[in-house]
Amino acid sequence: MSSVKNFTLLLGALTLLIIAGCQRSEEPFEGPELELIYGDFAVLEQFSVSQASVDFSNDQSVVFKARFTTLSDWKITVFQATTGATKIFSGKSNYIDRTNASWDGTTTIFPSFGTGKCTATLEVVADSSETSLDVNIDGILSPKGTIVADFESGINPDWTVFAQAGADMTFIIDDIDVVPQGKKYFNMAGAVNWDYLIGLVDFPSAAYGANGFDLTDNPDDLYFNVVLNRPDTLSNGFIIFQFKEDENGDGKFIESSEDMYSFEIDDLESGWQVVSIKYSDLESLDNGSPSPARGNNVKNPDKLSMVSCLFLANPASGYAKMDMDYLVFTTSGPAKL
Repeated sequence: MSSVKNFTLLLGALTLLIIAGCQRSEEPFEGPELELIYGDFAVLEQFSVSQASVDFSNDQSVVFKARFTTLSDWKITVFQATTGATKIFSGKSNYIDRTNASWDGTTTIFPSFGTGKCTATLEVVADSSETSLDVNIDGILSPKGTIVADFESGINPDWTVFAQAGADMTFIIDDIDVVPQGKKYFNMAGAVNWDYLIGLVDFPSAAYGANGFDLTDNPDDLYFNVVLNRPDTLSNGFIIFQFKEDENGDGKFIESSEDMYSFEIDDLESGWQVVSIKYSDLESLDNGSPSPARGNNVKNPDKLSMVSCLFLANPASGYAKMDMDYLVFTTSGPAKL
């Protein structure tokens, strides 16, 4: 009887092991299949584009497509010879589709795209190949939002532009070299050896009509955007934007009793780039330093009275320069430029 009992126990243990093994084999495999990593590379779907012509001004977009047998690093560079504008997509996958290469007309390397032909080139690391195709832009991207300044019409007489009496001071409209949006931008530069402030520009709400900036009252749905250029050889300058609210509705900002918020930009790479911040992420300021708000301690973008741009540098650091273009408020997300 004992041998039968032992056989029964052994059979039960084997059954449990088989069941456990089956259960483990049904667990989902995490990570890419081995064939995607170690298989032979081949092109399953050639590089293509969803449409040969696109009108970005009507919210159209184009989708680049390709498919491979294995994972590979890849890069798509869209270049327009007439403007020098460039858009770049990159990734590591065995597919290219609308999830990783959908183009809405935005720019990676300024200036912005114009109408006309662009050439899109796909580089695939796995086989060191390059494939190109053409895309024609029938209509350019039209940025949406409340424009504070694009500098196309010069300096608005209702703005206040101030520059210190330093050396080589230039607070002027310019059109030299790359212009990121339109045909003009604002050039801020100079050397001031006794003060951090080099110069500033005030943009009062009164300069924009009876409704001022006419912004939403929701600080979580409003973004401030600006396009900035730091020269390759100068990294000592930095910018502070101030946002002053008229909380009592008397048409002016009272420094002692109304809120002022700020946004400091001091970590720019060289070249033109879009910088954006949500209004609710702005810092409270008092005399240039973070502090409790002086007004109702509530961000009210619909009560914004003034946007100020201060260009600064350490007075011991010498000449500083920064270019600025296209200040715009947008809702539901950062500006598309």
